[in-house]
Amino acid sequence: MPIERRCDSLARSSKRAIFRLVQQIQDLAALIARHQPQDGARETMLPGVGLIRLSERSERADTTYPPSCCLIGQGRKNVRIAGRDLVYDPGHYLVVGLELPALGAVVEASREEPYLCLKVELDRAVISDLVAGRDAPPAPHATAVAEVTPSLVDTAVRLVRLLDDPDEAAALAPLVLREFHYRLLNGPQGALVHAIAAPGSRVSRIAKAVDHLTRHFRDELDMGELAALTGMRRSSFFAHFRAVTAMTPLQYRTRLRLQEARRLMLAEGVLAREAGFAVGFNSPSQFSREYARTFGRPPKADVARLMPERRPAGWCGERDGLGRRGDVTV
Repeated sequence: MPIERRCDSLARSSKRAIFRLVQQIQDLAALIARHQPQDGARETMLPGVGLIRLSERSERADTTYPPSCCLIGQGRKNVRIAGRDLVYDPGHYLVVGLELPALGAVVEASREEPYLCLKVELDRAVISDLVAGRDAPPAPHATAVAEVTPSLVDTAVRLVRLLDDPDEAAALAPLVLREFHYRLLNGPQGALVHAIAAPGSRVSRIAKAVDHLTRHFRDELDMGELAALTGMRRSSFFAHFRAVTAMTPLQYRTRLRLQEARRLMLAEGVLAREAGFAVGFNSPSQFSREYARTFGRPPKADVARLMPERRPAGWCGERDGLGRRGDVTV
């Protein structure tokens, strides 16, 4: 075949591939919109699968990402996680390798074109089965953004489509979820996905310490116990923990405490002083300082901004932002 005709053929193939991918992303957006008609985030009947919709941009808000993959059908989001600023949109997906606190903001959304996102929590058992006998390549980061592929989006579309038929979902969801993990493992961030389940990987070992801190964030910090869980010396553990999470273990525990205190105040109406003691702070002044350093305002002012109905009479402050705890799950 002459080189000119070959170049024309490749160009046509590339255009067809791009058109197909765009159509797949539009199909994914339509399915998410149909199954999540109102703003908010919810878990579906499929294990580990959630849908998110938001009809307006949001300020950066505090949240926690589990080990997961997030695919956007429409809109765009910015997230600061593990010391990195990442942006993902319909052309890019986010992978998170272990439970990490983050600050996220939906930066592109409107009532006409809402933010639409699919979240799939990653299953260590499924990954372990898929990579059995394979050595784990090094994963430089615990989070990453990569370009979507037609095969991954196609699998995501078929996964969400299962919500139309509970009987089909019961039979086929495990197979489609397994395929979704397979697509990720064989995609541009396969090393990170593999590291989630590889016993000797840095991500997997630090995840053990993170799991322990998540369960025991109210307790005193025992660095030796955490290091032992990962099979590392204390000095190595400290360095690897900071490299993976961009925080020290103490900073990570403090972040968990602050997140829970904020939830207690916003969701359950607990007073700031009581919330601080409930999560493990011994001093109200220390709690207030740490809270303001993380969220930008002292506890009372932050709650008043996010929940206007709790403002005292005569309260005066900045105009309300759009950030809400529930709208940045992924």
